[in-house]
Amino acid sequence: MDFSATNPNLLAVGLYDGTVAIYNVRNTGNDPVLDSLGEIRATGHESNGKHSAPVWQLKWIEKDRGSGDEKGEVLVSISTDGRVTQWMIRKGFECADLMKLKRVSTKQGKKGQETQKKTEAFISRQAAGMCFDFNAKDPNIYLAGTEEGHIHKCSCSYNEQYLDSYFGHTGPVYKVQWSPFLPDIFLSCSADWSIRLWSQDQLQPLINFHSSTKAVMDVCWSPKSATVFGCVNEGAIEIWDLNVNTLDPIIVSVPAPGVQYSSVIFAYNSDCILVGDSEGQVSVFQLRVMPTVENNQVDILQKLVNQNMAVKGNNKK
Repeated sequence: MDFSATNPNLLAVGLYDGTVAIYNVRNTGNDPVLDSLGEIRATGHESNGKHSAPVWQLKWIEKDRGSGDEKGEVLVSISTDGRVTQWMIRKGFECADLMKLKRVSTKQGKKGQETQKKTEAFISRQAAGMCFDFNAKDPNIYLAGTEEGHIHKCSCSYNEQYLDSYFGHTGPVYKVQWSPFLPDIFLSCSADWSIRLWSQDQLQPLINFHSSTKAVMDVCWSPKSATVFGCVNEGAIEIWDLNVNTLDPIIVSVPAPGVQYSSVIFAYNSDCILVGDSEGQVSVFQLRVMPTVENNQVDILQKLVNQNMAVKGNNKK
C-alpha cells in the first residue's frame, strides 16, 4: 500500500485477488472510493484492467513529463500476472500497461558476461512481477524485479522490450530500490538469502551481502546516510553501514519466537525504523549508537562503487 503525496488522504492498496483499490482515509466508511472491480459490479464482466494475480507492490509516482493527463501523479502496480500497470484517477479509474514482463534466459558471453537471450523453451512466456522502483533522476526509467530472480530496467516509452537485464539472484526478488544519493546505484534483496548492490551500467552485482541462511524479505536505504541500509530476513532485523563493514551488519535484532519480520522502512524525521511482522504488527525501533554521518558520505559510497567496478573489470580480463 502507499499514500498519495499530492492527496495525502488517498491510500492505494493492492490485494491478493488482483484488485487495486483507493481509500479516502477521511471517510468513515469501509468502502474504497475507486477500485478495479468497478466494471465488474456495473456490468457483471471482468475488467480488462484488473490484475489476474496478486498485486505485490504499488506506488504513487510523480510524472513531470508530457502534458495534460500524462503529467501529475499516477499510481503504478506490479503483479505476478506479469503486468506493470499505470492507473489514472482523473477520469474514473483508467489503466494502461507500462510493460508485460516476459521471461528471458541467460547465455555466457565471451568474457564470462551474461547476456540476455529470448527463448521459446519456457512453458510460460510470462514473467511474474514482484517489485519495482522508479529512478528519481529520470522518472521515465524504472526497475522491475521478478519471481525468476531477474531484474529488468524498463522505460515508460517502450512496453515491448527491456533496456537492460541484471542477472545474479537465484530466487524471487522481493525488493529493489534506487539509492536516494547516487541515482545510478540500487539495492535488491531475494529469497536466495542475499542482498546485492548494483550499478545500472553493470549487468552483474558489484557487492553481494550474505549474513544468514534465510530469505531476505525487504531492504531499504537510509534517507540520512548514503552508506546505510536496513533489511529484514525471516530471522532478524539488520542494519548495515558500508563505510564500517561490507561483510557483516553493524546491528542485528532477533524477533520473539514464532515471529517473522516481513517489511522495514526508515523514519524520515527521527532515528527510528518501522518493522512489520507475520503477526500483523508494526513495531518501532530506535537506532542507537549509530556511526556519525560523514560530510562526504556520498563520496564514500561512490569510492566504494568505483573500487568494486575496478575489481569486476580486472576479473574480466
